[in-house]
Amino acid sequence: MKWIQPIAVTYRTIRTLSTLVTCHARNRRILIRFAGFGLGAATLTTAVAAGSNNANVINPSFDASNFMAEPITPRETLVNDKDDMRVKMELLIMKTQAEFCRALENEEDPNTKFKVDRWTRKEGGGGVTCVIQNGKTFEKAGVNVSVVHGTLPVDAVRQMKARGKYLVGNELPFFAAGISSVIHPTNPHVPTVHFNYRYFEVTQENGEKMWWFGGGTDLTPYYLVEEDVKHFHSALKAACDPHDSGYYSKFKKWCDDYFLVSHRNERRGVGGIFFDDFEKPSKEECFRFVKSCTESVIPSYVPLVNKHKNEAYTNVERDWQLLRRGRYVEFNLIYDRGTKFGLHTPGARIESILMSLPVHAKWEYMHSPPAGSPEAKLTEVLKNPKDWI
Repeated sequence: MKWIQPIAVTYRTIRTLSTLVTCHARNRRILIRFAGFGLGAATLTTAVAAGSNNANVINPSFDASNFMAEPITPRETLVNDKDDMRVKMELLIMKTQAEFCRALENEEDPNTKFKVDRWTRKEGGGGVTCVIQNGKTFEKAGVNVSVVHGTLPVDAVRQMKARGKYLVGNELPFFAAGISSVIHPTNPHVPTVHFNYRYFEVTQENGEKMWWFGGGTDLTPYYLVEEDVKHFHSALKAACDPHDSGYYSKFKKWCDDYFLVSHRNERRGVGGIFFDDFEKPSKEECFRFVKSCTESVIPSYVPLVNKHKNEAYTNVERDWQLLRRGRYVEFNLIYDRGTKFGLHTPGARIESILMSLPVHAKWEYMHSPPAGSPEAKLTEVLKNPKDWI
């Protein structure tokens, strides 16, 4: 193995060189940890691809040590353009990914950790996909970050226009940064959760640049526990209210309408919040709102995992879980806009796009839950959404 050239580090009064690790198997990074005087235990990390001729110099103003992998955008750009919304969004979603993955790992068997897959796209950008599969708590848990740019083809432009964006041109330069996660638990008493937050920029033929945010968080239980659903919605409302007291009710209804499996006449789950084409009152305020939403994911969901993950369950409950997962698959493959956009984007990474699909699902002909059963109780709510708080 060819050793990497020496890395120069400038830092205010370095007292202890604590750890030097070569070529970590998960993210191929070299980690250099320092304890900084007057700052407690300050940890800096640099990531350099093995065998590279251009060693990356650590800049003390930028710290990626807690991320699951090195960001997609070069460090120099992240430091020099720190006020650019592209950079701010990338750093937010990298931070969110790492915090959520570690929160989920805390609910798993100690020996089960996320597989981290950092990938690049020849057309521009790349992503970091983190997956647990066949764990004790999570049958499949995926948390994907993508930061991509290039040219939107005609089909992808049409997808944008169908969502209310009138774009001038057929092939348009674009930038997209987002985080998307779907968690399929092992225990039927633990609900599935999905969240996605994203930022888009598109440059039209006349040079005009358009931007917007979108996203949401929603819950899909297999058995209805109203206390859990109220907790989940309360956490989302708490994230919305400081920005606009009307956001929660508006985005809750939008969520109920969006996650409709129309050919079944039922919702995918018990809702949450969802919004798209979000561009007012300002770019900075939109970003602050999205940041609040990402920060609500762990407190809204992880307590439910901890509460139910060790409960006993029957084969009947497992079968119902698999049937409901089948409905989840139907929505994601037929209606989900993010899936459609991904599949129409050049250089699409199919494994990351279809990360949301469960390992196991089930379909039965003409299945209908018995009247008065817990399964029927859930089905009634899915057909007739209600206000939870």
